[in-house]
Amino acid sequence: MKTELPPELERGRILHGEYASKVGDLHGAFSVVAKSRRLKVLSSGPDFEHGWEHVSVSTHDRTPTWREMCLVKDLFWHEDEVVMQLHPAKKDYVNYHPHCLHLWKPLRGTIPMPPPHLVGPKT
Repeated sequence: MKTELPPELERGRILHGEYASKVGDLHGAFSVVAKSRRLKVLSSGPDFEHGWEHVSVSTHDRTPTWREMCLVKDLFWHEDEVVMQLHPAKKDYVNYHPHCLHLWKPLRGTIPMPPPHLVGPKT
């Protein structure tokens, strides 16, 4: 996770209320505009107690798109960092918001990556 958040993210930081955080914090709530769509983004920042970096992304009426998730990934992490979306076992599902996706990165270890040719041809 970046140690300093970009200005476009700071401009959308929620500074008052239940999800308030201070400018410069890596955790907090943010309102991010992707094209004409407003995304609600919550970051836990690096959680050293549990060993994860986590960001959730939601909209009011639909699930975020791949491009929107890529935008948020790039706002919080460097381009050479690998983060993931998880599909847990059904018994472990948590559905607090019907249109929310999550990005995760473990603080310890690395996320294994499949060889690129298994994903598809590079053009």
